[in-house]
Amino acid sequence: MGSSCSDQRRVVVTGVGVVSPVGIGKEPFWSALSSGRSGISFIESFDTAQFTTRFAGEIKNFNPADYILPKRLKRMDRTSQLAVAASKMAVTDAGLDFSVQNPERTGVIIGTAMAGHGYILDQHTTLMEKGPMRINPFTALASFPDACASNVSIELGVTGPSFSLATACSSASDACGYAFESIRRGAVDFLLMGGAEASIYPGILAAFCVARAMSTRNEAPEAASRPFSLDRDGFVLGEGAGMLVLEEYEHARNRGAHIYAEILGHGMTCDAYHMTAPDPEGTQACRAMRMAMTSAGVTPDQIDYINAHGTSTALNDKTETMIIKKVYGERAAKIPISSTKSMIGHLIGAAGSVELIATLLAMDTGVIPPTINYSTPDPECDLDYVPNTARKANIRIAMKNSFGFGGKNSILVIGKV
Repeated sequence: MGSSCSDQRRVVVTGVGVVSPVGIGKEPFWSALSSGRSGISFIESFDTAQFTTRFAGEIKNFNPADYILPKRLKRMDRTSQLAVAASKMAVTDAGLDFSVQNPERTGVIIGTAMAGHGYILDQHTTLMEKGPMRINPFTALASFPDACASNVSIELGVTGPSFSLATACSSASDACGYAFESIRRGAVDFLLMGGAEASIYPGILAAFCVARAMSTRNEAPEAASRPFSLDRDGFVLGEGAGMLVLEEYEHARNRGAHIYAEILGHGMTCDAYHMTAPDPEGTQACRAMRMAMTSAGVTPDQIDYINAHGTSTALNDKTETMIIKKVYGERAAKIPISSTKSMIGHLIGAAGSVELIATLLAMDTGVIPPTINYSTPDPECDLDYVPNTARKANIRIAMKNSFGFGGKNSILVIGKV
């Protein structure tokens, strides 16, 4: 498995941490996903009466003070708070102690599409209503794009490479790809990587409402995210963070770490076609899938499960189905595919890592999470989407798809060790 890695260092996942609309921590998160429970509900953090969409994948019971000291908490926006919390969970899950492990051989890479946008919007409201001297004195520091990675590095005391990536909805998957390559070539031994996004703010919600990209199923929020179902009417905005510890295989084995899976390959391309619509031919998305499998040293007939991007929009779900058919041919109909977004919504820059954690847990437990709210088959989306109910399966190799605004395509292949 992964023959292309035979002459390079192998990369495995030894820890995960997640803050999501369905649960905080991997156990509540996985319990909800494997039982098909929706985390979509009416927004409680602000008044949505004037909005065409009044619901989201909002995290209800997150207390950042459980993870961050008050002095540091004042200097962070919600995106960084989510990232730090998920990172600390991942480090604990991996059993790492940086008084023992070399912090200079540990890096941080975080994907986030909007970084501190919501925080800036809130502070701008304060500026307009109360004047310039009433905004938070840490606004400039809290909202810059790389704040997430910097805050995680500071909180953990790790001094290797630390940076953020912003490639829209593929940000976290691209972060994993960069982390994978960094460890393979020996630049570091550990990389804490993933994505974080705090997107439930009036200005951000309004922007997507005006773009008419989101579901308006206000009468039944929990049923609004309906990937691949004919009656889907748009995506559902979500927030959260998913962080993973990536580690060199021999190092992990020597310290007796639990290994969730091995990162086998990554493929990354750009459609160079349109800012929102995918290329209807799917040429570059297909190439990214094939690149990932070539990088992994596997063939299409070895893929046991695909965790889809599956946004619940008419065009993207149809195009993703077409791409899978082009790459897998007749085998496409035999591969179980599911969209985690049906339960947690679209976490934008954090989507790839939160959904990668779902894929790892599916592999670890032998259970494929379902695509919930699948009620009406779409003739143009006619594959096996594991509808509504989880399914037992032996997943040896899996693919994780991520596609982003601007035509970004980022594909990961993982395998059991």
